[in-house]
Amino acid sequence: MAHKKAGGTSKNLRDSQPSYLGVKRSDGQAIKTGQIIVRQRGTKIEGGKGTKVGKDHTIFAITDGTVSFKNVRKTRFNGKTVSKKAVEVVASA
Repeated sequence: MAHKKAGGTSKNLRDSQPSYLGVKRSDGQAIKTGQIIVRQRGTKIEGGKGTKVGKDHTIFAITDGTVSFKNVRKTRFNGKTVSKKAVEVVASA
């Protein structure tokens, strides 16, 4: 015969690891080659001059310089024009 009642099970004690997404370098900040500017899911922010986009949509610098964010107007394949945010690395003089 049991001395204690059966303990209940809980379904909410697990937690997933964080993704650490977001903007890593802000506008006007100095950056070196290879440093990450933005980590994101999908291309919410697009890469411009002096940057490359990784296979997981991470934007990183390919030149030394200063980070610059701006809005760009893009025309989609169906003719619709949308405004998107873009980031570029401006070479410091």
